[in-house]
Amino acid sequence: MLKEGDQAPDFELKDTEGNIVRLRDFKGKKVVLYFYPRDNTPGCTIEACSFRDDIGKFKAKNAVVLGFSLDGSDSHRKFSEKYKLPFTLICGTKEVAEKYGAYGNRGIFSFGIKRATYVIDEKEMIMKAFPKVSASGHSREILALLG
Repeated sequence: MLKEGDQAPDFELKDTEGNIVRLRDFKGKKVVLYFYPRDNTPGCTIEACSFRDDIGKFKAKNAVVLGFSLDGSDSHRKFSEKYKLPFTLICGTKEVAEKYGAYGNRGIFSFGIKRATYVIDEKEMIMKAFPKVSASGHSREILALLG
């Protein structure tokens, strides 16, 4: 797991529309990179909708929100459209999730994306790591950190 002060690993992954998304594309902004297990599951929907509802507050703090799961673009597109998500969902890979410490054992016989969040500063350094996240109220927790 990465910790505060670590350099955030860059990545080059596709979003819902097939556009390439790189961490370095957001230099000069804070990035809220949140990892979630699956589209359209109860906890992931609560978390995504919380970020959606607070997106104006994130923009006011010069921050962008990026959601990361292993789901493909079709799944992301349907999830995003269904809940009117105004932020980018990334079609992640196991390799990138592992670099962030967000992939591994989630319980007995269950491996995959762990619910975790990284707040990355304007210089691509980890401001804060949240290795265990409660889907409900997490967006407000991040906003409080951003001040």
